[in-house]
Amino acid sequence: MAIGIDIGGTGIKGAVVDLSTGQLLSARVKLPTPKGGRPADIIETTRNLLATISAEEGAGALPVGICFPAVVKNGHTMSAANVSDKWIGLAAEKLFEKGLGHPIHFVNDADAAGYAEAQFGAAKGVSGVVIMTTLGTGIGTALLNDGVLVPNTELGHLQIDGVDYETKAAYSAKERENLSWEKWAGRLQKYYSTVEALFSPDLFIVGGGVSKHHQDFLPLLRLKTAIIPAVHRNNAGILGAAALAVKHRD
Repeated sequence: MAIGIDIGGTGIKGAVVDLSTGQLLSARVKLPTPKGGRPADIIETTRNLLATISAEEGAGALPVGICFPAVVKNGHTMSAANVSDKWIGLAAEKLFEKGLGHPIHFVNDADAAGYAEAQFGAAKGVSGVVIMTTLGTGIGTALLNDGVLVPNTELGHLQIDGVDYETKAAYSAKERENLSWEKWAGRLQKYYSTVEALFSPDLFIVGGGVSKHHQDFLPLLRLKTAIIPAVHRNNAGILGAAALAVKHRD
């Protein structure tokens, strides 16, 4: 067992995870991400969330994994997607450990989701190149080759038509511009076609909260590569963060 915490642009969520099955053993706790996404505010909210989860019987001594929307190298956040720029260059893992009073393992959010799908979901046992995309506030990506994670790909920030294309194709763009499924699928088509041309993947997996509506947009895409919804959808980050915490500790 381990605790996984997924920090996103709009919400911070976490739970106790059974790492033999990939199932949540506790209720998923979710708190809103503090406005502005500043380090001290996010760490404080995460501390409150962890205290709630740790109150579960036997959960206090469990390993803790945290995933975050940034490039993460050696425990440092090297970018900031949909959170404060103050994260850039921070020794975030150490800051969280100090603020939480607990050792943690810190990882990119999409990488955690991709690892979860490789261990427990749609990418389990799949050979070749798998690209997991999470459609939410932005577009997160995880690149797997024969089940091995290649971290920090950040393919949501590909420049297409002269813009950072997650600003056009993330689920937040659909909501912000009140796009129909068909119009949004047109933008996703351009995005996935570009990624397909660059990487020739064997499988695309689509996660994030909107993946529960996959039947409304995935059938509209015309790709050479199979594209399927994630099994664990919006819980994948929690599962992957927890699993990577235990892997890192071992």
